[in-house]
Amino acid sequence: MNQSNQKRFRSIELFAGAGGLALGIEKAGFETIGLVEIDKDAAGTLRLNRPHWNVINQDIAELTKLDLTDYFGIKKGALDLLSGGAPCQSFSYAGKRLGLEDARGTLFYHYAVFLQQLQPKVFLFENVRGLLTHDRGRTYATICQVFEDCGYAVQKKILNAWHYNNAQKRERLITIGIRKDLLSKMTIHFPEPCPYKPVLRDVLHDVPESEGVQYSESKRKIFELVPPGGYWRDIPEDIAKAYMKSCWNMEGGRTGILRRMSMDEPSLTVLTSPTQKQTERCHPIEARPFTVRENARIQSFPDEWKFCGSVGSQYKQVGNAVPVNLAYAVAQEIYKSLEML
Repeated sequence: MNQSNQKRFRSIELFAGAGGLALGIEKAGFETIGLVEIDKDAAGTLRLNRPHWNVINQDIAELTKLDLTDYFGIKKGALDLLSGGAPCQSFSYAGKRLGLEDARGTLFYHYAVFLQQLQPKVFLFENVRGLLTHDRGRTYATICQVFEDCGYAVQKKILNAWHYNNAQKRERLITIGIRKDLLSKMTIHFPEPCPYKPVLRDVLHDVPESEGVQYSESKRKIFELVPPGGYWRDIPEDIAKAYMKSCWNMEGGRTGILRRMSMDEPSLTVLTSPTQKQTERCHPIEARPFTVRENARIQSFPDEWKFCGSVGSQYKQVGNAVPVNLAYAVAQEIYKSLEML
């Protein structure tokens, strides 16, 4: 996008992680004036790649004790976008108030305090699709009620990253709110799926070298027996049974065990650990997990985006991130809507 001819809308991001969501928002044309992230490695990643970003490596609970308009030097209602996705634990339902007090003590509460104090024009709240049904739907009902109480009209949709130029099947619950006084002036549409859905072959070429873990020798030999796109059912039963141990007698398809990706399919959801027995994602060609850099490609991070910390921390940062291209698709629609004002 030709940003020289654009307005510069401002955003603040909470629970920023390694920057997947923030990168997509930046790419859409927003100016990020603050990012809050408690993990020191993830905060280091943000600072390393964007030295001009105002990265706040602090517990968000300490920030919400402050006057946030004064802290960020921005008038109430002037911020264009508040973004982020807080982990959402069960809430208290004493009295069934279904309001902000029910969320006290959770990380979502602090997101809501930012929203209440800053009153941005729009907010973007992303989370796992399971939030919709968590605690029989009551958790998400409370969240939406809090958004309404803060003065926002809420809309939601589950989006699959695969439909938005990411070689990965990863579903996210996207909740967007427009401040109610702006409803007559703007509308926001969720992005239309891209015409082409990429597969691993599209992204796993010329990947920069990076650190990565390896399987044990015995596990590597077993994975060499699994064809691309296959799993435990595609190898001799005695070998599969010995590997799976107690999992052999579990119900269900157990399709994540000894799962090997194919170049002609998208990746399953990138995880925070490269080797988890019931959710394997073996490389399509080599008998090994994906490297940090390969996972970053699948998450649509640019190759120049570097990650700080140990190898385990880097895997975790990449796995927890919002796919950059999915974030970009959503942020573009928000940007277009803000231009209506």
